[in-house]
Amino acid sequence: MIQLKPGLTPSSLNRPRKSSLRTKNRGTKKKSKGLRFERVFSDESMAPFDQVDWERRTAEITDDSGKVIFKQENIEVPKSWSALATKIAVSKYFYGDIANGTDPHKGGRETSVRQLVHRVTRTITDWGIADGYFANAEAAQIFYDELTWLCVNQHGAFNSPVWFNVGLHHQYGIGRDGGPGNYFYNRTSGRAERAATQYEYPQGSACFIQSVEDTMEDIMRLATSEAMLFKYGSGTGSDLSSLRSTREKLSGGGKPSGPLSFLKVYDQVANVVKSGGKTRRAAKMNTLKDWHPDIEEFIDAKQKEEKKAWALIEQGYDGSYNGDAYGSVMYQNENLSVRVSDEFMDAAVEDREWWTRRVRDGKPCDKKDARALLRKIAEGTHICGDPGMQFDSTIHKWHTCKGTDRQNSTNPCSEYLFLDNTACNLASLNLMKFKDADGVFDVERFKSAVRVYITAPRTPTSSGRSDSVTRTSARSS
Repeated sequence: MIQLKPGLTPSSLNRPRKSSLRTKNRGTKKKSKGLRFERVFSDESMAPFDQVDWERRTAEITDDSGKVIFKQENIEVPKSWSALATKIAVSKYFYGDIANGTDPHKGGRETSVRQLVHRVTRTITDWGIADGYFANAEAAQIFYDELTWLCVNQHGAFNSPVWFNVGLHHQYGIGRDGGPGNYFYNRTSGRAERAATQYEYPQGSACFIQSVEDTMEDIMRLATSEAMLFKYGSGTGSDLSSLRSTREKLSGGGKPSGPLSFLKVYDQVANVVKSGGKTRRAAKMNTLKDWHPDIEEFIDAKQKEEKKAWALIEQGYDGSYNGDAYGSVMYQNENLSVRVSDEFMDAAVEDREWWTRRVRDGKPCDKKDARALLRKIAEGTHICGDPGMQFDSTIHKWHTCKGTDRQNSTNPCSEYLFLDNTACNLASLNLMKFKDADGVFDVERFKSAVRVYITAPRTPTSSGRSDSVTRTSARSS
């Protein structure tokens, strides 16, 4: 029998609050503060899980050779779900070890999409109640029902870290004996603090952008921070233009290692720390600005490694995605992109020279051929897909918060562009689900879904982040 329990409230939320669920003075007609929701998708007379038909299936995944690499039998999914959706949800998002049985409270594995969806939507709703989001108990219940209905009927979905992490502590008590977790914003102290447990403040954001300073301590700090983000299923991007080039000098004598050397370190961290403890590789982006003295080496880096992999394949090494050939070369676990300015692009169009400049004092360093550099970028993209290009000048023309700071990098997929040491919670809506029988897009239903999904990802935004990201988020909230 599958048991769906209400979520537990994180310990720091137990202090007295002005409850949004407190009954108002009946003698007044003043409307209570907080969010209210209308039922658009769910039915008040039955639970959202009871509004769909369910069936038992086996989720099985094989590799290219036909070898079974994942299998779970007798799992419960909605009848309307495709085989692919079933495989993804069961293999990637179901919590627990099947060797421990089927009770997630005892380390066993989830066996139903009901459990997966409920632990997320119930926990998010409980956080909203604790934080005073809702006008009253009815509004909270409608929100839970609507969000649950949208998830189970595939009208919308959260980013992977939400499915990986949210609700594990609150529903199953996971992480209590697992050591300290990531950082969270403590409302009482007004500071970023490290959580005593691993999933009480779960990492719900998928996309991070982190800074790095030109010191060995901070370079290694970034490696640690990236590893922790990868562990819980998130991706991260950083601009390495702040690091001195190989053409400059260290204060104690000698030459710096340069960004490319540390890229190798970050690449291997991403390689060994599987995203969310699963089988997929971590997601990572590194950028370098067009004025950096090591820009040409950065442009060439990945295609040189690609050609090494080709040589290994010619000698008989496995050239598949996870084969020995690509596993033996560098930069296979990160995207590389050049941050180009309008000045650089103009120089390339007009076939002019391009001067790089030193990181520390900004003085000219090396003269380059702008058009030749652009040609190299195109060749690299043709050969192996990297480096990409991010148009720095355009990004700052479109900057939505120009009065804050410049934008230096992006998340791995480059759809999240914002300040250093920030993160975002992503969710998706399936637009095809909002077409009616005549093919007309139902705007009102879509607007209702958007409101629910805009509200939902905001509830975990102060949880489960690196120290620097949590501090930045606290200052901007």
